[in-house]
Amino acid sequence: QVQLVESGGGLVHAGGSLRLSCAVSGGILNNINMGWYRQAPGKQRDLVAVFISGGSTNYADSVNGRFTISGDNTKNMVYLEMNGLKPEDTAVYYCNADVFGRGWLRNYWGQGTQVTVSS
Repeated sequence: QVQLVESGGGLVHAGGSLRLSCAVSGGILNNINMGWYRQAPGKQRDLVAVFISGGSTNYADSVNGRFTISGDNTKNMVYLEMNGLKPEDTAVYYCNADVFGRGWLRNYWGQGTQVTVSS
């Protein structure tokens, strides 16, 4: 059974930092298309950062220069380093990844971790 489990969320003051982690189990993490999304109350789920082909990354304009996505395929982990946090970064953050199994590749979501930034 494939699971993506996020951790590292919490409450932080504006200007602070957090590091989110996503642990993938039950399969092998694909290093393309693994990323982080977020959903604020009453809003749609939006892309924050994602690995695309060739090891390149894509960031939402609102976080570019403040957030950094990284991954460790040997550990089946995805990370999101968040610096210079702002109140508008408050949301539930979700890990998303393609995971290889025996003869299949499927996309999965984690359960989310809450990030709250106070002003």
